[in-house]
Amino acid sequence: MAKISVLLCFIILFALGFVDCHRAQEKIGVYELKNGNISAKFTNWGASLVSLIVPDKNGQMADVVLGYDSIKDYINSSSPFGAIVGRVANRIKGAQFTLNGNLHKLVANEGHNTIHGGPRGFSRVVWRVIQFSYRSFDGEQGFPGDLVVNVNYMLVGHDTMIVTLKANALNKPTPVNLAQQTYWNLGGHNSGNILSHKIQIFGSHITPVDRQLIPTGKIVPVTGTPYDFLKPHTIGSRIKKLSNGYDINYVLNGGKGNKLRRAAVVHHKKSGRVLELSTTAPGMQFFTSNWNKDFKGKGGYIYKPHAGLCLETQGFPDAVNHPNFPSQIVRKGKPYSHSMLIKFSTTSPSAKL
Repeated sequence: MAKISVLLCFIILFALGFVDCHRAQEKIGVYELKNGNISAKFTNWGASLVSLIVPDKNGQMADVVLGYDSIKDYINSSSPFGAIVGRVANRIKGAQFTLNGNLHKLVANEGHNTIHGGPRGFSRVVWRVIQFSYRSFDGEQGFPGDLVVNVNYMLVGHDTMIVTLKANALNKPTPVNLAQQTYWNLGGHNSGNILSHKIQIFGSHITPVDRQLIPTGKIVPVTGTPYDFLKPHTIGSRIKKLSNGYDINYVLNGGKGNKLRRAAVVHHKKSGRVLELSTTAPGMQFFTSNWNKDFKGKGGYIYKPHAGLCLETQGFPDAVNHPNFPSQIVRKGKPYSHSMLIKFSTTSPSAKL
């Protein structure tokens, strides 16, 4: 019954929620799902999660997702709040890679490198609904082959959201690494920074990066470093040991294969809210919104550095240039699949926080 009620809600808003957009032939809308204690809104601009309202330990509701008030703000923003990023999430060194002997030059949008698929990545296009769907054409941002991408958001039970990302290569082999880039603040999007949040990350290794945040190709243990969250610690307890904040890919424990594995548990003591994340992806980018400027968000609230945290489950960054990383190449007949399970509660989970 839960799945049926969610689907019906989505259909109603599909019919009523459109607004015009001068930058696209398609129309852009805002859509809402409700089930149990969770209420979520989405837009087909970037297949983005716009808001997620959940109760705290006293039953008080709050939106725990950073974002904007209007579609126009999402379109004009330089930060992909809540969006699906791709065709390849994270960074590709030198904005190029070689596949089957062919050099593919991409569109650089972070110095000499490509990040999140280029300046017109999947976070900056209009997706079809009800199931968010986007067809990426051969050569888009330099990537080879036609690709059909589908994203499903589903609320299950009274406390869980499942996100499923799938992609099919129609003709040529191509790299695919999709990530969902929501900025979480369990105290509420307008409650300040996330440094007091306590986090446990189920990854005993990271892929270290150079000054341009490009992986070196090494995989190193976190033990004895500021990146060690194998046991729960507040985010702010070690962040000053880093130059700016956390922006690193964790190699998740649980072995190989496309199976669901625990990725992280986040707890906000004041509200009592707990977020538990599981995924089928091998890695997770932990990012603490290390901005060098302020963003004007929902209700005019100013998001300052460390206003939110991202838990972007993904393949390893720049894998196309590191043969020792798990392959991200998708071929016709061998589709890409990636799932996330996000559970909310106000009681301590099995991981002792």
